[in-house]
Amino acid sequence: MIKRTLVALALALAILPANALAAEMLPHPPGCPYRLFCGCGASVKVFGQSVRSLWLARAWFKFPRAMPNSGMVGVRNHHVFVLDRHVSGNTWMVYDYNSGGRKSRYHARSIAGYTIVNPRG
Repeated sequence: MIKRTLVALALALAILPANALAAEMLPHPPGCPYRLFCGCGASVKVFGQSVRSLWLARAWFKFPRAMPNSGMVGVRNHHVFVLDRHVSGNTWMVYDYNSGGRKSRYHARSIAGYTIVNPRG
């Protein structure tokens, strides 16, 4: 069973481009503070500008719940990110501002434990 799983995983990884899951560093979002900027960065990505009322991650809970899809937002207490494309299972490529060390990344991330909302709904 384990051998079959490992073979399936190896085949799945073999068909992906070498950089398919590589993290890409993003510039600091314009109009956002130096610290605690995940909500601000997500608002710039979604609405094209910094929306002050969305700087706190919990503010994104006001949007209606949605199924995971490109352009939807993953939110939990203290963090938020924008979904771009599905990789597999619970893993999505996301725009993740302040994803650690005050850096912004486009990278693969699990959405397990996050509430998915539709910011345009």
